[in-house]
Amino acid sequence: HRMVASLHTGVVHVNTYGGADNTVPLGGYKQSGNGHDKSLHAIEKFINKKTAWIKL
Repeated sequence: HRMVASLHTGVVHVNTYGGADNTVPLGGYKQSGNGHDKSLHAIEKFINKKTAWIKL
């Protein structure tokens, strides 16, 4: 949790790549996008979501 909280990015893959579900929020982070698409979070345009995949 500490590592993910310190990241300033939208999607992170650790020891894996891909495997993203179609319901994962997509879009920019900070000034790089206009919100999120393809998820229930689309109505929360002013909140930045983070996604992290960690393969243990």
